[in-house]
Amino acid sequence: MTVLLLHGLGGDREQALSLFAPIVPHGTHLLAPDTRGHGQRDENGPAASFALDALGDDIAARVASARDSDGRSGEPLTVIGISMGAAIALRLALRQLLPIDRIVFVRPSFTDRPLPHNLRAFPVIGELLADRGAVEGEKAFLQTSLYADTHAESRLGAAGLLQQFRSPRAAERAARLIEIPRSAAFGSDDDLSSIDLPLAITWAPLDPVHPVSVAELWMDELNGAASIPIPARDDGYSEYVAATRAGVAAWLGWA
Repeated sequence: MTVLLLHGLGGDREQALSLFAPIVPHGTHLLAPDTRGHGQRDENGPAASFALDALGDDIAARVASARDSDGRSGEPLTVIGISMGAAIALRLALRQLLPIDRIVFVRPSFTDRPLPHNLRAFPVIGELLADRGAVEGEKAFLQTSLYADTHAESRLGAAGLLQQFRSPRAAERAARLIEIPRSAAFGSDDDLSSIDLPLAITWAPLDPVHPVSVAELWMDELNGAASIPIPARDDGYSEYVAATRAGVAAWLGWA
C-alpha cells in the first residue's frame, strides 16, 4: 500500500507526517512531498505556478518519479490531504493524474470560488510580508479586524495565522499566500460525480479558516462522502489530534 500525505498552506511535509504518520500501518510506502514554495522547496515562480492545478501537476510528477524508482508505478494511492492539500487531492482525482483508490479530505478550506471569505486573511498576510517583512508585518496584522475576528472565534485559529509570519523564509515566500487562495477547488465545469472513489471529509467546529460550511459544501458536491466529525482545536489540542487520527484510521480500516 502507498499513502500520499499532502500538507496545508504555509505548512510542510512535517505537518502532515506529524499528524498522520503514527497511524499509517507498518510497511506502508509513505510519500509526503513539500508543495512548491513550502518546506525544502525554494521555488517561487510566476503566479500561474501557484494555481491548484499547477501544484497538482508538480505533485503528480514528483510522486510518479518516486514510484517509478521504487517499482510501484501501478499501485493505487490512499491520499490524505489537509486544507490546501485537500484541494490539491481533489484536483488530482478530478483530472485523474494519479491512480487513487480513496481520499480523506482533512478540514477543507478551498471552495467553488477564488478567495472565499474564510481565506481572505492569507493574501493580506502575504502582502504584509512582502511590503514590511516578518516582524513588522506581524505587528501590523495584529491591529487588523481580520486578526481580531479570527481570535474572537478561535484562539488557535488566530495563532495559526500568526505562524505564517514566523515560518522559515516567510517574507521570501509571500507569493504562496497571495496566489494560492485565488484558486477554486472546483467549479461549474467540474463533474464531481465523476470521482468514483471512497471519500471522507473531516471537519471541526469553531475553525474560521476551515469552517463547517465549507465541509458541508464539499459533502453536498461529493455526494456519498463520509463525514468524520472531530472536536474543536480550542477545546483541547491533544484531544483534537487524537480524534483526527482515530477517525481517519477507523474510516481507512487501520484502527
